[in-house]
Amino acid sequence: MKKSVWDIFAPVYELAMKSQENIYNYLYENISSVSKDKTVLELATGPGMIAKHIAQSAKIVVATDFAPNMIETAKKGYVPENVTFKVANAEKLIFADDSFDVVIIANALHVMPNPHKALAEISRVLKEDGILIAPNFIERESRKKNLWQKILSLAGIKFNHEWTADEYKAFLKENGWNITKSDIIKGRIDLLYAECIRQSKG
Repeated sequence: MKKSVWDIFAPVYELAMKSQENIYNYLYENISSVSKDKTVLELATGPGMIAKHIAQSAKIVVATDFAPNMIETAKKGYVPENVTFKVANAEKLIFADDSFDVVIIANALHVMPNPHKALAEISRVLKEDGILIAPNFIERESRKKNLWQKILSLAGIKFNHEWTADEYKAFLKENGWNITKSDIIKGRIDLLYAECIRQSKG
């Protein structure tokens, strides 16, 4: 994943996601419910769409992205007082252990070369009884690429991992997470919404 691609894409990202409005409305509603009165970390925030929408529910939201232009875009317009935007690498987080009640990483694990590293870091900064919310775009069982996926590819946005719903669930489980809630939301690219807790070590 090249940082330059996301820095270039930053100004138009939110507009591009308008075609997935039903997906984002689902995310806003469900993540707001889970985040109520909680300390929240969002990774790969992009232009800050989720962070800004859930702010009225959450206690504190720290939203990060590794692309500086995404963070600069997120800071534009209205930013709720309880939201902070920072540049940070999801695979090497700058936060202390056991810092957050909820960690969100939406539509990002599939474009990371080493998503297992991000999940390990999430486990580290998440409190013992914390919740991981990890919605992710998924492949349809036919694996036939639609027009939107082809456009993204031409724009230089590569999917390093092309998981079906079952494959994505297996990936989360293999990396130490139990899924407590999952839904598939249909869109130009389908999304699997997943809420997770750490697997018991006992």
